[in-house]
Amino acid sequence: MAELGIFFADKCEEIEGLAVVDILRRAKMNITSISIVGKPKVTGSHDITFETDTVLEEVDFDKLDGIILPGGMPGTLNLGANKKVTEVVKKFANEGKLVAAICAAPSVLGACGVLEGKNACCHPGFEDQLTGANVLFENVVTDKNVITSRGMGTAIDFGLAIVSYFGDEALLADVKKHLIYNK
Repeated sequence: MAELGIFFADKCEEIEGLAVVDILRRAKMNITSISIVGKPKVTGSHDITFETDTVLEEVDFDKLDGIILPGGMPGTLNLGANKKVTEVVKKFANEGKLVAAICAAPSVLGACGVLEGKNACCHPGFEDQLTGANVLFENVVTDKNVITSRGMGTAIDFGLAIVSYFGDEALLADVKKHLIYNK
């Protein structure tokens, strides 16, 4: 089964990260929540404090098959300003590993150069930061090893796209059934 990581920065959009973690764990995928703030506790953009599984400095990224970036402001700016985060994004993209981002976070992918020639989407108003991308206005866009999504309201679709990327149709149908997801 896939081994995934999801970065959490202070002032991230809580739902965009935690909903994805929940959906992937329902799919029996191994996902590690990773704080980039030097301690396991992270406070989101709506002042919800939660604890991650680990901190950035303790992760062996060679063991992961993909990395996920939730959005939110200024959480996205905090992700983009972290050298280790951008190094991991570039490395994973170059190795063909999954790189997924939602809301404003696809702008980090654009700044890292991983959207060049790819279809992508983002939160309205960040389109000009998807450097090199063919910008689409769909809830979720998958282009090879890159998955992007538009925002909090598309978090379930985003999580299911990641399940679909690593799993088969039966797994996806089972997760949707248990979520009571009727799309």
